[in-house]
Amino acid sequence: MAEKNIRLEVMQALEPKVAGFMDSFLIPVEKIWQPSDFLPDSEQDDFLEKVKEIREESKDLGYDFWVTMVADTITEEALPTYESWLMDVVGIDQHGDYKTNGWAKWVRAWTGEENRHGDVLNKYLYLSGRVNMREIEITTQHLISDGFDIGTDRDPYKNFVYTSFQELATNISHKRVGQMAKKKGNALLGKMCTIIAGDEMRHHLAYREFVKTIFGEDPSGMMLAFADMMKKKIVMPAHFLRESGGTIGTAFENFSNCAQRLGVYTAQDYVDILRKLNAYWELETIRSLNEEAEKARDYLLKLPARLERIAERMKFPEDQYHFKWVEPNGAL
Repeated sequence: MAEKNIRLEVMQALEPKVAGFMDSFLIPVEKIWQPSDFLPDSEQDDFLEKVKEIREESKDLGYDFWVTMVADTITEEALPTYESWLMDVVGIDQHGDYKTNGWAKWVRAWTGEENRHGDVLNKYLYLSGRVNMREIEITTQHLISDGFDIGTDRDPYKNFVYTSFQELATNISHKRVGQMAKKKGNALLGKMCTIIAGDEMRHHLAYREFVKTIFGEDPSGMMLAFADMMKKKIVMPAHFLRESGGTIGTAFENFSNCAQRLGVYTAQDYVDILRKLNAYWELETIRSLNEEAEKARDYLLKLPARLERIAERMKFPEDQYHFKWVEPNGAL
């Protein structure tokens, strides 16, 4: 049977379980937090006073911090791209009956939760007075217009490996940004980033459960997909990032250097995530693998140690690249 057909059969077999996944890992709209829960209320008389507090609290956060905040925000705001990509994955039928198509319902509900992250961060950046919003908006439009290619094609197995990995990466990034903000006395921003990190963790737990379930249905296919994704390397969703006048991807490397320098997301974090996924999916105990999948398992089990040796040798430029998003004199 063709590989694509096996994947379709597995996705269709698991589809009835998606409602349970949604109950376990997503929060109903009426119960989950909204951006307005954290931001000044423009209907209230103390709105301008609250905005002034945000501007004052934002003055002690450095240049690299704001660059990281901006890139995190832009990444979150590119959600239309991610939804349209996932809706095209094998087994996710957005043209079916919405009420009974579990996978399409999951993608829409997941996107709805994620959308709040970009909303609250964008509004905070605007109110902080520390960034060039027009340049940020240009970069966001470019990122959505340019689309992305994360190496998964329409393969659900590879897409779920990617989201399992990436959701934990964003959890780490938002959590550390929140910790840094709190240390600088910015309790509001610290709380916002921490609760966003909590959302990302729930989503990570969901996607890693999808993969674990697929391992039970098609162990060899899932193992090969996992190995293929790690051979290509897990790229960030914003790896096509560019500024106004720039070409695709030119801003991403400089942002990555900022994140590494600040300790927000590092090469060691990448290794740690892989180790955690290997352990949770219990690669060593999976049975009924074909010969090719056995080789893929060996590769995956040895990969963390290999990547750690590479990470130890990696060096990043110490000089700050001056992004158009943040004025150099904004670093205090």
